Amino acid sequence: MIANWWASLSLGMQILWGITLAASLVFIIQTVATFLGAGADSDVDAGGMDANMDGIPDDPSFAEAHASGMNLLTFRNLINFLLGFGWTACLLTNLPWGVRVIAAILVGAGLVFIVMYLFKWLSSMQQSGNIDIRKSAVGCQGTVYLTIPGARGGEGKIQITINNAVREYSAVTDGELLKTGTRINVVEVIDDNTLLVEPVNSLII
Repeated sequence: MIANWWASLSLGMQILWGITLAASLVFIIQTVATFLGAGADSDVDAGGMDANMDGIPDDPSFAEAHASGMNLLTFRNLINFLLGFGWTACLLTNLPWGVRVIAAILVGAGLVFIVMYLFKWLSSMQQSGNIDIRKSAVGCQGTVYLTIPGARGGEGKIQITINNAVREYSAVTDGELLKTGTRINVVEVIDDNTLLVEPVNSLII
């Protein structure tokens, strides 16, 4: 039955359904990883490959954008947009194509912003907890979320696990540039929101 339904679709609709189902699968994996603490809001840039599907990019070319707030160019946002766009375009088949496209774009963009603000709210809730970062963060390991410039040339973002909760902080490093996805170790707390980190492999002699 599924084969007959698939064969009845035009090539364009087959491509659209393929993208939509793939985006749905990645969205489910990201969501499960987030609540398991494996990925949290560890976004992958829109141009990056994510071989292990954990929400960490192999190529941080887009995620290098500095984020004092929220970033639009992330893999998670791309998936959220495709999810909203795809399901809307696939299901509203009774509407003219132009109207479907406009509706799908609006739904996709709306889903992106809803999820962005949801994660921003969750992050603020996490960091408002009664954790003494100066006592708890040093020695913790985590992952670079947004590329950290070398030689303290600027701040990036990291995610570390403290008290079984994934938390996001700004970070600097004394060494070379740390790309998105690099495993890091916290060596010093600079202030309540900024940590000094180094790559985990630098600890291996």
